[in-house]
Amino acid sequence: MPLDATTDTAPRLVPPVPRWLQDVLVAVLVIVPAFAPVPFPELRPSGPVVFVLVLLPAAVLPLRRRWPRTVFVVCIALYVAALALGTLSPGVTVAIAIAAYGLGDRVSRRAAAPVGIAAVGVVITASIVVTLTTGMDTHFLQVGLALALAGALGNAARSRRAYVEAVVERARRAEQTREAEARRRVTEERLRIARDLHDAVAHQISVISLNAGVASSALETRPERAREALATIRSASREVLGEIGSMLTVLRTPDEVGIRDQPGLARLPDVVESVRVAGWDVVVRDEIGLDTATAGLPLGVDIVAYRVVQEGLTNALKHGAARRAHVLLRRDGDVLEVVVTNPWQRATGAQDSPTSGFGLVGLRERVDSVGGELEAGPAPGGFRLAARLPLAAHAGTTPGGLS
Repeated sequence: MPLDATTDTAPRLVPPVPRWLQDVLVAVLVIVPAFAPVPFPELRPSGPVVFVLVLLPAAVLPLRRRWPRTVFVVCIALYVAALALGTLSPGVTVAIAIAAYGLGDRVSRRAAAPVGIAAVGVVITASIVVTLTTGMDTHFLQVGLALALAGALGNAARSRRAYVEAVVERARRAEQTREAEARRRVTEERLRIARDLHDAVAHQISVISLNAGVASSALETRPERAREALATIRSASREVLGEIGSMLTVLRTPDEVGIRDQPGLARLPDVVESVRVAGWDVVVRDEIGLDTATAGLPLGVDIVAYRVVQEGLTNALKHGAARRAHVLLRRDGDVLEVVVTNPWQRATGAQDSPTSGFGLVGLRERVDSVGGELEAGPAPGGFRLAARLPLAAHAGTTPGGLS
C-alpha cells in the first residue's frame, strides 16, 4: 500500500481539499517567488541553473504522498544547491517545509526523526558555511526552526489520524460485541422458552395420551374406568393450560420474579399423583424430608430437581414398561441426588429411545446451569435418570443461565 493511502474514517465537518488543488497551491507558492520583483538580490535566482533549482520542487512535491522521504531529501538537496550558488529562494524554503510536513505525516516518528534531524543539521551547516564565505544572511535559525516545526506538525497530524482510526475501530468492535451479546441473549432466551414449554406440556400430554388409550379400550367393557380416565384427562388438560399460563406470566415478568414463580420440589406430590392416577405405581423414596428441606434449598437447585423428576416420569410414561417407576431424593454432603428409574424394554414396542428427544437436552442444560451433573441411559432392569446438584457452590444461581 502506498504511504499516502491513509483513510480518515472520522466524520468531517469540512470536506477535504482535493489533492490536485493542493498541488496547484503548492506549485504557486514555489514558483511565484522565483519571478516576484523583490528588492533583495539574494532572494532572486541569479542564473538559468538556479532558476531550474528553485523551480524543480514544484515538480517534485506532488510525489511526496508516495515517496515522502525521497522527496524531502531531494528538496533539501535543491535548497542547499541553490544556497551554495548564492540564492536564498523563499519558494524553495516553503518547499522544504512542505516536504518536512509530508515526512512527519506519512512516516512513523522513529523512521522520520533521524532523517529530519540530519536534514536540519545539513541546512544549518550549509547556511553557516555560506554566511562565512560570502557574508550573505542565510537566516539559518529561522529555516531550521521552520523545518522542525513543519515536521512536528506533520507528526501531530499523523498521530491524530491514528488516534481517530483507533477510536473508530474500538467503537466498531464494541458494536460487534454488543451485537454478539444481543444474539447470545436471544439464543439463551429462546432455549429457555423451549425448555419451559417442553416441561410445561410434555408431562401432561403424556398423561393425557395414556389415559385416552385407557378410556378408548375400556369405554364399553368398563365404563367406570373410562370415566375415571376421562376425568384424569380433563384434570390434566386444566393443569397443562395452567402451566402454559404460568409460563407466559414468567416470560412477561422480570427474570427474578418469573423464576420464583416456577415449580419446585414442593409440588413433587402433584406430578407423582398425576402419574399414579394413570395406573402407574410410583414409589418415592424421600431421604431429605421434603416437608422441611425444600425451604432450605437454593432456588435454582429446587427448580432443577423438580424438572428432573418430571422429565424422568414423563419418559417413563412414554417409553417405560410394567407401569412402575421409582424416585429417589438423597443428600450426599453438599450435593442433592435426584434419581428416577423405571423398567424399559425395547420389546415393549416403544419406537424411540428415552435419550432421543429434546427433553433430556433441555434438562441437561438446566443441570449445567447450576453446575450439576446428569446421567441418563439404560441400567440393569430398566432406564435410569440421575442428577447430582451442588447445594453450596451454586446457591445463588437460577436455571437457564439467569441470576
